[in-house]
Order: sequence, then C-alpha cells, then structure tokens
Amino acid sequence: MSSKLKSQVTNMNNSLRVIGIDQQRPPQVRKEAYIDIVFKLSDKAPEGWIDIFNTLGRTLDPSVKMDKTGGNFIVAWVRTMDEIPGHFGKIKQKVEDSNKQYEEKIQQQLLAAQNYKESAASQQQTKLNAIIASLDFD
Repeated sequence: MSSKLKSQVTNMNNSLRVIGIDQQRPPQVRKEAYIDIVFKLSDKAPEGWIDIFNTLGRTLDPSVKMDKTGGNFIVAWVRTMDEIPGHFGKIKQKVEDSNKQYEEKIQQQLLAAQNYKESAASQQQTKLNAIIASLDFD
C-alpha cells in the first residue's frame, strides 16, 4: 500500500464534519438579496474528497462549493436567513455522503493496488518457475 493511500485512509478514519463558521468571514446582513455563509470543516479535505463534495454540492439549491486550494471551508449562500437551518442540514448530509463515497473510492484504490501487486508477484513467480523448469540437470 502506498504511503499516500495509507495517509488518506488514516485521514478518513476520522471522517470530516462541519464544525462551525469561518470566523474570518462571518455571515452578515447586507443590502444584497442573499447571505454568504462559509462553514469550516474539522480538517483539511483531500482533493479527491473535494471533487466528490463539489459534484454533490451542485445538486443543492442554492449550490455550495469548496475551493481546492484551501480545503477547509465550504462556501454557501442563502436568499433569506430563514433558509439557513434547512440549507445547513442539507450541507451536513452532503458532507456525510462525500465521506462515504470518498472512503469507498479509497478502498477500491487499495484493492486495485493489492491486486496489481499480487498479479506482478504472480507473473514473476511464473517466470521464475519456467526458468527453473527449463534447467537441464543431466
């Protein structure tokens, strides 16, 4: 197992979750007809996780997204403050769904890596067996 995959598995054992609001960018009432909300994650998300989340986030109305450069924040918006609790519940569900899909993806990669390693070892063993069998001991 590669160290990168080991690291990803270790990180996902503590699944990501929303832990609060970005204190540097708190929600504010403005004259615009929307409110920006930036949620903070419990840890920095891996790039593959962000890809999954962004795909799922596009299905929400209003949509949500993450920037790959930071990986710690979910950028969302709502039209009215009354929409915040419901939208937040949907975002939390997308985070859980992203955790699940990302963990499945990593498990598939680990299985593929193990199968490749076993296949390579099997090919080497087959070659070694053929060489040994071809030796003439007469």
